[in-house]
Amino acid sequence: MELFYSDNISGSLVTLDKEESMHCVRVLRHREGDRINVIDGKGTLLTCRITDASPKAAQAVVESTVRDFGSHPYRLEMAVCPTKNMARYEWFAEKATEAGLDSLVPVIGEHSERRTLNAERLRKIMLSAAKQSLKACVPVSGEAVSVSDYLKSAPESALRLIAYCDESLELSQRRSLEDRLMEYSGSCRYGVTCPGGVPADGTKETDITPGSSSKPEICVLIGPEGDFSEKEISLAMRLGWKPVSLGQSRLRTETAALAAVFAVYFVCGR
Repeated sequence: MELFYSDNISGSLVTLDKEESMHCVRVLRHREGDRINVIDGKGTLLTCRITDASPKAAQAVVESTVRDFGSHPYRLEMAVCPTKNMARYEWFAEKATEAGLDSLVPVIGEHSERRTLNAERLRKIMLSAAKQSLKACVPVSGEAVSVSDYLKSAPESALRLIAYCDESLELSQRRSLEDRLMEYSGSCRYGVTCPGGVPADGTKETDITPGSSSKPEICVLIGPEGDFSEKEISLAMRLGWKPVSLGQSRLRTETAALAAVFAVYFVCGR
C-alpha cells in the first residue's frame, strides 16, 4: 500500500502539495480516475479517486475513510534530549515513529551538549516514517524545551517515567521500565487489567482493551549523554516522576530512547 499525505482537505476534496503530487504523478504514474490512499496526519486514512493529475497540485475526491488507521492502544510521548550527532536523533525519531509514537518533545538538560535542532526536518522524517509503516497519525513535535519545564508541564494523569537509576541501589532493587508499565496498566497485549484493579502505586486502573476510548498515557524522559543533573533528578522526584532502569548496559541516548519505545510497544501493543 502506497500512502500520500495531505493537510489540504476541504470537504471531500483533497489536494496534494507539490512534492507529493510529483511523486504521485511523475514517479508512480498515477492518472485521473486512479485510486490513491491519503493520510491526514491525524489518524484518518482516506481512499480517494484522482480528478486532476497535476504534478504541482494533484487533486482527488474522497470515496471512503478509516479512522485510527495504524493506531496503537496507548498514547506515548517521548521527551528526549537531542544528541550531539543529530543524525542519531533523527534515526531514533524515524524508528520510534515506525514502532508507535504520538509525540516527541526535544528537551534540553543542564548537561546537554546540543541545544538546537531543525524541527521542520524532524517533522519530515517522522512523516516519511509514518507513511512507510502504514500509519495515518504523524507524531507531534515542536521546539525544544528545558528538562525542568517539561518535568513541570507533563500531565499528572499520565504514567511519568524518567530513565534514571540510583547507583546506590543494588541491581535487584532497581525497577525496570517493563515492571513500571505492568504495574500501571497490566498486560495491554492481552487486553487485561491489573490484578486487584489498582496498581501498587495507587494510580487509577485504565481500560486498555483494544478499541477502548480510553488509552493509557505514558511519558518517558531520556537524558543527554552527560545524564541529568542532580537538580533535575531532585525536581523529578519531588514532582512524582518514577525512575526506571533500562538494563545493565550503558546505552547511548538514542538507544535508550528506542529501547523505551519498544518496551512500551511489546508490553502495551496489540
